[in-house]
Amino acid sequence: MNNIIKEMRKIIIVLTVMLSAAFVNAQGSDKAKGLLDEVYNKVQSYDNIFVDFKFDLKNAEAGINQETRGDVTLAGNKYMFNYLGSQQIFDGNKVYTIVPENEEVTIEDKSDDENAMTPSKMLTFYKEGHNYAWDILQNVQGRKIQYVKLTPIDSDTEIKSRLLGIDMGTKHIYKLIETGKNGTKTTITVNSFKTDQDLSKTLFTFDEAKYKDEGYFIIRN
Repeated sequence: MNNIIKEMRKIIIVLTVMLSAAFVNAQGSDKAKGLLDEVYNKVQSYDNIFVDFKFDLKNAEAGINQETRGDVTLAGNKYMFNYLGSQQIFDGNKVYTIVPENEEVTIEDKSDDENAMTPSKMLTFYKEGHNYAWDILQNVQGRKIQYVKLTPIDSDTEIKSRLLGIDMGTKHIYKLIETGKNGTKTTITVNSFKTDQDLSKTLFTFDEAKYKDEGYFIIRN
């Protein structure tokens, strides 16, 4: 159970970077800053966002080569995240991690840590902390993908650099490539980016009674 939660938190962190990078400091390239501002203004205008993505984790030296898929739905400060058959819901107050394989649900209070990264902070977290620059332009099946390189200012961070790929036609995030100082490369590629969907009113509601009736073990942290 703890491994699933840790894995989901890792992906949450990377997803957070994808949709928050438009808030980095106005240091470096004005051209890059202008593009990131466009991405921010576009994403901020939506009532909700659905992202279906591919997650790649590679480290040749450590023999790691993982590829998985998942999706996340965000509306305001609430989210629902599906990954590896498990689900995580944040209703604005508590985080619920549901693992059907173990028939367990972990319930945690919203973190009071201002630096904690969750999907609900995807638009506000990275207000500072990076230098950034205009990078390469790629053609992906007729789509022009412009990359902006983000380099952490803090030399103690485990992250070496991040490349954020932006679809120049839609001004939506297409890809994030995060390279660690230990050689690990994490890549998130957006398969589907949908906005302003007709969401169920109970999408972010956790029905504890339902899971108790199904025999799930409820863990409160």
